[in-house]
Amino acid sequence: MRRRSFLRAAVIGGGVAAFSGGLWTGAAVGGPIRRVAESPYGPLLPADDNGIELPEGFTSRIIARSGESVEGTSYTWHDAPDGGACFVDGDGWIYVSNSEIEPGGGVGAVRFDSGGGIADAYRILDDTRRNCAGGTTPWNTWLSCEEVGYGYVFETDPWGAKNAVRRDAMGKFNHEAAACDPVRKVIYLTEDEPDGCFYRFRPNNWGDLGAGGLLEVLVAGPETSGKATWAEVPTPTPDDGDTPTREQVSDAKHFDGSEGCYYASDKCWFTAKGENQVWQFNAADDTFELAYDGGGELGGVDNVTGTSFGDLYVAEDGDNMEICIITPDDVVAPVVRVNGQDESELCGPAFNPAGDRLYFSSQRGTSGSSSGGITYEITGPFRH
Repeated sequence: MRRRSFLRAAVIGGGVAAFSGGLWTGAAVGGPIRRVAESPYGPLLPADDNGIELPEGFTSRIIARSGESVEGTSYTWHDAPDGGACFVDGDGWIYVSNSEIEPGGGVGAVRFDSGGGIADAYRILDDTRRNCAGGTTPWNTWLSCEEVGYGYVFETDPWGAKNAVRRDAMGKFNHEAAACDPVRKVIYLTEDEPDGCFYRFRPNNWGDLGAGGLLEVLVAGPETSGKATWAEVPTPTPDDGDTPTREQVSDAKHFDGSEGCYYASDKCWFTAKGENQVWQFNAADDTFELAYDGGGELGGVDNVTGTSFGDLYVAEDGDNMEICIITPDDVVAPVVRVNGQDESELCGPAFNPAGDRLYFSSQRGTSGSSSGGITYEITGPFRH
């Protein structure tokens, strides 16, 4: 059994915490603890004209504001921008962004040309409820998840050429995020409830979610690491008011407020905001472990993404409004800090295909209202 012990509240100089062992590889208790004074990019500098603190060599720009037309287009950017992702589009790319409002919800998209200029903006999903996070698929669709009781997953086309489709077989619950595992051909799903579960969906036909599939829930004890099994959810689409999916399997393991999740290299990381934790599921052997357990620099853990270099980036809901890096050698440090927006949250972090631009949103911006959302781009020498 592999375990990891986090050195709680180890704060050094610029506010950096460290893990015990290697986040990406797993390690035994008592592994080396590495402490540094700042992230691999150096300390944060004073805020720029957009109120954002960044390391040297990084710059920010505003891509869109809720209620205003995206520059050069007729599309009005949606309220409460939340989870997002990037897709390759020829020599350019597309950034999709959920809208966490009810009623309305849905997803908007911005298309960029090869030089990063905005080429278009448009809608790809309408008339849903509180679309929070989601996930990309290997066949280039965006899974947009409803964060409401008895909510659904919608499969959308980032180009807007195909109609979005509700995928009932993926379960009816308070969805948060999704992460595809192409090796085992499953999709991991998180649930934003105080007693939420961690699920996996096994499609009958990988690449065709319309063919249905099997929804399973992680089963394990109360330990912070160990072996897990999977159990079929008896009624994955309960009627409103019926026994929710998280209560249908008695031995299901529960997590307090599961948020973002990200898969790479046989591992799926997901956050649990209620306890300020980052969990790691090891898909190769069905084991789990608590990778980050509160304290230190990172607080209000929410959406998460990663890079080909092996770094994780975790956005904060509140706390001190940062996006923090978690390196493969388990250093935790801020890379982005947003000032003057204490009534907002950061969400939707995603890198463009080249890995040199990071997109994210401040859901309520400086106003503290859903109509005040701001979507940003950070450009710089990110490790990739």
